[in-house]
Amino acid sequence: MQHGPAAELGKDNASKYKEKLGLILFFVYLVIYAGFVGIGLLYPETMGTHILGKQNVAIVYGFGLIFLAIIMGFVYNFFCTKMENKLNK
Repeated sequence: MQHGPAAELGKDNASKYKEKLGLILFFVYLVIYAGFVGIGLLYPETMGTHILGKQNVAIVYGFGLIFLAIIMGFVYNFFCTKMENKLNK
């Protein structure tokens, strides 16, 4: 037994905005992640430096990257939903 599409998709008038926002967030994250990789590559001893209690730079920066990705996901969703509601009436 076959079924049809799960949802009828129409034209998305906000797609250009979503594409631009996604690329901006991607490149912001890329620069911050490149900083993490650069520190690890060029100054590996810095990654072992304790900065928050007994946590070193690698742990703090790594968790920061994870939290940043989650926050950026929420930011992307918020602004894209807002623009979709505005343009796809």
